[in-house]
Amino acid sequence: MDPASPQEPEKDMEGYYNLLQAGLELENTLQQVTVPVSMQEVAGYIEKQLAYLSGGRGEDSSVIITLPECSAFSDIPEEALAKVLSYLTLIPRTRQPGVKFIIILDRRLDTWASIKTALARIAASFPGNLHLVLVLRPTSFFQRTVTDLGFRFSQEDFMLKMPVVMLSSVTDLLRYIDENQLTSEFGGTLDYCHSDWIVLRTAIESFAVMVKDIAQMLQAFGTELAETQLSEECSAVEFLLLSHTEKYRRLKDAIRSVMREGRQLLSNLETSRKEGDADTCWDMTQDWDTMQRLLAQLTDMEMAFDGFFDKHHLKLQQYLQLLRYEHSFQEMECSLEKLRAQERKISITGESLSQTEQCVRELDSLEKRAQAEMSQAQVLILHGHQLAAGHHYAMALIIQRCNELRHQCDTLTSALNTKHKSLKEAQTLLRRLEEAQRWCDDGAYLLANQQVDKFQSKEGALAALRDIAKFQEAAPPLLGAGVDVLFLEYESVLTPCLQAHMENTFQKHSSVQALIQSRQNCLKKLADKHVRPIQLVAPRPENPPRAKSPLFSPKHGKRTSRKSPNSRKIEVIHDYQTASSLPYSIDGEDGTDLLKRHVMKELIETERIYVEELLAVLLGYRAEMDNPSLAPLLPTSLCKKRDVLFGNLPDIYNFHSSVFLQDLESCLESPEAVGACFLERKDHFHLYECYCQNKPRSDSLWRQFSDCPFFQECQKKLEHKLALDSYLLKPVQRLTKYQLLLKELLKYSSGCERVSELQGALEAMLDLLKSVNDSMHQIAITGYEGDLSNLGRVLMQGSFSGPTRVKELARFKPMQRHLFLHEHALLFCKRRDEHGENADKTPSYSFKHCLKMSAVGITENVKGDVKKFEIWYSGREEVYVIQAPTVEVKITWLNEIRKILTNQQKQLKEELCHSAAVSEQTQMSPPLSVSKQQRASVSSEGTESGHSSPDPFSCSNQHQLNRRSWPGAPYSVDICEGLEDWSGANSLSNPYDTEEEDAAHLVAGRYRAFVDWRKNGTDNFIIKCGDVIQLQHEENDGQWLVKNLSRRQEGRIPTANLQGILGESLKNHSNWLGDPGNRKARKLSSP
Repeated sequence: MDPASPQEPEKDMEGYYNLLQAGLELENTLQQVTVPVSMQEVAGYIEKQLAYLSGGRGEDSSVIITLPECSAFSDIPEEALAKVLSYLTLIPRTRQPGVKFIIILDRRLDTWASIKTALARIAASFPGNLHLVLVLRPTSFFQRTVTDLGFRFSQEDFMLKMPVVMLSSVTDLLRYIDENQLTSEFGGTLDYCHSDWIVLRTAIESFAVMVKDIAQMLQAFGTELAETQLSEECSAVEFLLLSHTEKYRRLKDAIRSVMREGRQLLSNLETSRKEGDADTCWDMTQDWDTMQRLLAQLTDMEMAFDGFFDKHHLKLQQYLQLLRYEHSFQEMECSLEKLRAQERKISITGESLSQTEQCVRELDSLEKRAQAEMSQAQVLILHGHQLAAGHHYAMALIIQRCNELRHQCDTLTSALNTKHKSLKEAQTLLRRLEEAQRWCDDGAYLLANQQVDKFQSKEGALAALRDIAKFQEAAPPLLGAGVDVLFLEYESVLTPCLQAHMENTFQKHSSVQALIQSRQNCLKKLADKHVRPIQLVAPRPENPPRAKSPLFSPKHGKRTSRKSPNSRKIEVIHDYQTASSLPYSIDGEDGTDLLKRHVMKELIETERIYVEELLAVLLGYRAEMDNPSLAPLLPTSLCKKRDVLFGNLPDIYNFHSSVFLQDLESCLESPEAVGACFLERKDHFHLYECYCQNKPRSDSLWRQFSDCPFFQECQKKLEHKLALDSYLLKPVQRLTKYQLLLKELLKYSSGCERVSELQGALEAMLDLLKSVNDSMHQIAITGYEGDLSNLGRVLMQGSFSGPTRVKELARFKPMQRHLFLHEHALLFCKRRDEHGENADKTPSYSFKHCLKMSAVGITENVKGDVKKFEIWYSGREEVYVIQAPTVEVKITWLNEIRKILTNQQKQLKEELCHSAAVSEQTQMSPPLSVSKQQRASVSSEGTESGHSSPDPFSCSNQHQLNRRSWPGAPYSVDICEGLEDWSGANSLSNPYDTEEEDAAHLVAGRYRAFVDWRKNGTDNFIIKCGDVIQLQHEENDGQWLVKNLSRRQEGRIPTANLQGILGESLKNHSNWLGDPGNRKARKLSSP
């Protein structure tokens, strides 16, 4: 069965059929009480006593209907009379079908005409079996005589229709009907009250209607219950239960109300029946019997309905319980499956001890969550057994679900136990292997730490042998067992990685053993021979033994040192130490390898400490900001600036803890491989750029909230002696530490195969430091309206005297400007240092001017000062003289600018070659004069150097001698389009202090095209060399509406593309095409 479709309960059709049967019996009884014509329809005529049933009986138990004196009898409509007679005859006929009727027509105060009319109407309207009509004729002499005569002549007519007896007095009436069957007005003793009869008949009929309505409602509700379609939503079933219960309650209230009225009516009938004579209360007895039977049948129907509803309600409740249980089962099954998936993700062993311990911790955490979930599963199983014990209709399904949950819990428990056992075995193995590795390392350090000068005496050699023997006695048992024995012992958890680890450990043990054996042989020879002591080549042999690199304690902030078993130390010499500080030198390849491994060990140890410190900051400070108990100590404004205070420190921690630390640990045995690790992960180190760029904001926020009680409480919990700002500085300090350690590794790795990787890693880290430093300055630039990221990476930055424009050398004294060399632009900025107690130590730079590198050229030498050089722009329209602080700085900047310009020329040449290959029919612009052709972007000026950089587009020597140039050639439209983002229309320069500038702008008019140009698209706008074009006006988006008069086309062209298309035509625009040339100029000053 589908878990999403719970088993629906079977319908209680037997109870439903019992309800219908009880309703049918009640309906048959109601037919004996109710008549087609109700009292409500004839109440008006009955109340006027047009006719009534007194309850008297004649011969053969004929029912007597009395028509008393009624002056308005002749005015009563035929339909009304017929309905009254039908109502009065239907009451006895429903109890006794075929009963006969006797009519007493009292006309003692009436006339013959009235009698004749009444008899005719009775004959026409009476619906029953009329046995006899007894007429009390008028008592007055005249009317009696007229009646006698009239009846004598009309008797035959009436007798044909009905038997009529004309009576002279009440005494004659007693001959036909007993005295006790006549009311008092006819001289009888029958007690009859017309108003009471009306009330009784109204009550009986009202009760019958209510019983009929109740029966119909019970049957309808029973049918609704039997035909109800059950939903699979708990809320819908709950609503159904509530609605059914509410309807049931209302029906029960209605039944109780009807039963109360029926019992009251039955009590009244009982009282009337007891007070009267049995012979005269025949009708009353019939009514009492009918009411008694009606109440009994209503009670039976109520009981049948109660039984049906109780069964239906119980099964509906059980269905709701099953729905909820099924929902809980599915949730629990999903949770257990997730736990199983998480258990499967946990590796059976890690590549290292730290990874295996992490797997154990993850498994322990998973076991805790699994125990909580399985406890809930046990509660669910117990609940299922309780439902089954309560005779639930879906008992088999519930038991099945309980068994499935129990099986899943057992499976999960077994898998966790198996995984835990395997991880523990792997952890034990890795610990033993690590212990063996440490023993091998200690052995190597022991050999390197033994002072050779003491070996020259027999006592010294014997002491060294004893130290080695003592050390070998402490060897881990693992090394004595052998690799094959370990394979068999840990066969169940062995992975290729573990096997390789074991093999490496035993290979290392073999190497150390070989070294020890060699040393022992040497010492034994020295102990057997008495030789003269050898003088060591060491500047200061009396110095204490060298120590391992100091380690930093993240908890106390103190420097500690790791000691070898005999307390002797090896000292690593950094690039900032001198060679004379070495206590002695270690010769040979073994000594160099030990030093490299020691540097590598220091790198790994400090990396671990660094990761621990980052974790302590993230958990002890950053995560505590979400701790509700510390919320009162934390300012609200600071809580919202957590990312400002810590920057991207979580990303840095994730990189070092999960990636880089493992990479370093894998290089412990081969330190030269660490260069590849740095090169492979160098892109990840750009995280430090973001961190350092955010550091000024973080420092400013720390200065504002450093006295916050929150930080003091966190520092107290962590037992840190240093405040948070010291730990936030750790990433910057760590970044500078890498290059020092790489330099040291390079010092001991000369001649190694992978020295180039180490050199590349060192250069990468130095470039990173420079990039971080440059970016710190870049983010301090203010006033630049565009996006600095669009200018490319910052290649160089520094302060220069100048720059001063050549035209204004005599007007202004040189200024100090800070230059930023990007890949695509050169920015001129003014450095601004803030002063004061609360001033930021980081300087800011006000943007002044921007030169696009696509239009920049340089002159390397300027007369008068070897530190000066020229930067010129847009064909020497703007020439700036720059004075570097030193010649070395000048050469560095010139080399970097030359690289950019050379790359641009190569790219330009490749694009031109590609354009020529694509379309051989594309015509280039006609040859220009020598003065208008492309010139070199790099030139030199002076008496001593007159060379220029090679230009792939030069056509003559005169071209090289001309100092004015445009680095972007106008031959290719594609190149012109590439200059769009760097066009002068972008207005990248700001107003300067006491400075002015001039620049040419495009103006409307006619021009001649100097190059071909095509705009691909729907309009397919084409311009050929020599076409006359009309510039209409410039749009808001920086594009010109252009009309090609030669080809009668119109289109939109970016401003930068137009400058390339027009070329010299833009500068030499004149009246030869019919429009006067316009030139808009403004003065330029030095940036």
